[in-house]
Amino acid sequence: MTRRSAHADGGVALDDARERLWSAVHGGDEHGAVAVVLDAARSSADLEAVLLDLIAPVQAKVGVEWAANRLTVAQEHTATAIHERVIAALAHHPDHRTGVPAGPRVTVACVDGEWHALPARLLSEVLRLRGWNVDFLGAHVPTPHLIAHLHQTGPQAVALSSSIPTHLPTAHSAITACQATGVPVIAGGAAFGPDGRYARALGADAWAPHAREAATILEGGLSRPDPLAAHQAVDDLPHLADQEYTMVVRTTHQLVKGTLTELEDRFAPMRGYTERQRRHTAEDIAHIVEYLAAALYVADDELFARFILWTADILTARRVPARSLDPALDLLAVQLKDFPRACHALAHAREALRTRTPAQKIPGPGKPA
Repeated sequence: MTRRSAHADGGVALDDARERLWSAVHGGDEHGAVAVVLDAARSSADLEAVLLDLIAPVQAKVGVEWAANRLTVAQEHTATAIHERVIAALAHHPDHRTGVPAGPRVTVACVDGEWHALPARLLSEVLRLRGWNVDFLGAHVPTPHLIAHLHQTGPQAVALSSSIPTHLPTAHSAITACQATGVPVIAGGAAFGPDGRYARALGADAWAPHAREAATILEGGLSRPDPLAAHQAVDDLPHLADQEYTMVVRTTHQLVKGTLTELEDRFAPMRGYTERQRRHTAEDIAHIVEYLAAALYVADDELFARFILWTADILTARRVPARSLDPALDLLAVQLKDFPRACHALAHAREALRTRTPAQKIPGPGKPA
């Protein structure tokens, strides 16, 4: 067997282990984190449970604490790096090696531009435990390199991961390119929506909300697509023919500059901003435009509204007035007055802001940086 059976008290043991692992990663204690995980692997649960019921939820807490402004960016990065090292220690510990994989081959990769590789790494280790021959390509894999790898290795499937919705257009290109080689794609990660709606819209062969289900779907087998049935993005998403997405992407710099220039007149506190605060404001506006473009790509106003509400909560946690978002959205609408879908998305987000309950719990779209 490649996995150990959980003890009857495994759930209780993992509860305690989660607390200890959180304390270790929060304190930047890599050795302590490794000790917690290896102890859990020896005494309380199978390796898959250690990966998905111990490491994964603690990493999720890292994201929650960052969003609540209780962790700095540096602390969040440190915690994530520790978890990556912990997974490596678990995978290569002499007591827990799975031996030479005899199962089918699968490629696991993050889409181009996606740097949040931990979810994909967790899936890779789960599949290895289940006997798969896994090629884990890591973060930020340019599509041409991914396709070259598929031609060289001929896997049975590709598991494509993305956490940030602004990468959906790139994910779409990667999905269609993989399918053109005859390799099916299973998509996963927060970028594809809580119910996988964007994975389906982009033509993925399957979607899974978490690593266990992804592994189960892959074990059930995916039908190979017909390489001769290659198609363009507009075939999956006919609304792209209106060119709104393309024009917003092409004019992002002008949109950000125009909004920033006029925002000071609309939002008086900005007149006292430091240079650093102005730089952060420009970055926030750029993220807003990027998410608007992503919403236009998949024709879903809710994607944009969710991001705006999440941003409002982030700003509130950092003691920045969330009311600054409304004039910024209005200024974008003025500049995009000839784009009906963009204006509708902006109006929908403004209404969501108007009816927002402060500090309400908004499912995060993933950190935009």
